[in-house]
Amino acid sequence: MKRVCNNGFPCTDRGGRGTIDRVVHRPARARTPSPALDDVSKRIIEQLQEDGRRAYATIGKAVGLSEAAVRQRVQRLLDSGVIQIVAVTDPVQVGFSRQAMIGIKVTGDVTEVADRVAEMPEVDYVVIAAGSFDLIVEVVCEDDDHLLELVSQRLRALPGVLTTETFVYLKLRKQLYNWGTR
Repeated sequence: MKRVCNNGFPCTDRGGRGTIDRVVHRPARARTPSPALDDVSKRIIEQLQEDGRRAYATIGKAVGLSEAAVRQRVQRLLDSGVIQIVAVTDPVQVGFSRQAMIGIKVTGDVTEVADRVAEMPEVDYVVIAAGSFDLIVEVVCEDDDHLLELVSQRLRALPGVLTTETFVYLKLRKQLYNWGTR
């Protein structure tokens, strides 16, 4: 799963609830190989999905490890990109009142277009998809004028973009990130 939230823009709480709902894109860096997810690591991840601020000592008691051992495992999970722990804002409360999902049809190399779209600061989520759209992109904008400028002047102007269709968010009814591990 790759979620992209560019620096300078909030990761979104699309329901206006003020709760955490996003992961943040970190600048590219060399990642360590993904650690094997044993049952203990999976239980640590589940603890953090419930509360990303949970103390390592509390997690250690729940999973049967010392605080130091939990700290080391969490650091390996962070370094390998398995997890991210971030503070998430309510975009409306910090000046971003318009959120939308945009479907994009592409000609040519879809990964090149996806990479160009991901560089835009308003874009916090990019998925290469199968179906009616080649890309599905979530954006967070200050207002409708900002969204219009983004779509009409920047997204549609990218080489390889054939068409776009914008789905403006009216109200989010459900969004969870506590799906656990397998």
